[in-house]
Amino acid sequence: MSAKSNTDKKSSANPVSRWIAKIMDDCIRIPGTDWRIGVDPLIGLLPGVGDSASAVPSLVIVGQAMRAGVPRLVLIRMMINILLNTAFGALPFVGDLFSAWFKSNRRNIELLERQARTGRKANAGDYLIVACFVAILIALLVGIGFIAYWLVETLYRVASSSQATIACLTVLNKIV
Repeated sequence: MSAKSNTDKKSSANPVSRWIAKIMDDCIRIPGTDWRIGVDPLIGLLPGVGDSASAVPSLVIVGQAMRAGVPRLVLIRMMINILLNTAFGALPFVGDLFSAWFKSNRRNIELLERQARTGRKANAGDYLIVACFVAILIALLVGIGFIAYWLVETLYRVASSSQATIACLTVLNKIV
């Protein structure tokens, strides 16, 4: 067995992964168009839990890729696709349209297939994508931290002012 065929065997998407991607991203044809959607954006319509629930089958694809020995950088890019789909999918309605367009599972299968075809090692572009995503994630977390700090500080100032306390007590007296 040659080294190339060994790489093909280790990196290509297995039938279960392909099936999950098809069901989640492409199983329903929109009548009168060539556009297809899967159950991912439909599950995402469920408030609160839909997008998290639709990430579970996506993680099965990543788990199978991990067992197949796919390089870590490809796995990271796959997880970034899932995270983007889940994060943007959490936005009401617009996020579901994003999920229908983005098709993270199909993108992940394409990453696996490309890895199997080329057997290439990670290049600067791969590292750049991951580095940019990590930088954006850190910036978002820092921004959220600053907003949370500002909100708590503002609420504390409002609650500790004597006028706010008197106003709250007056409202409570009227209610009771």
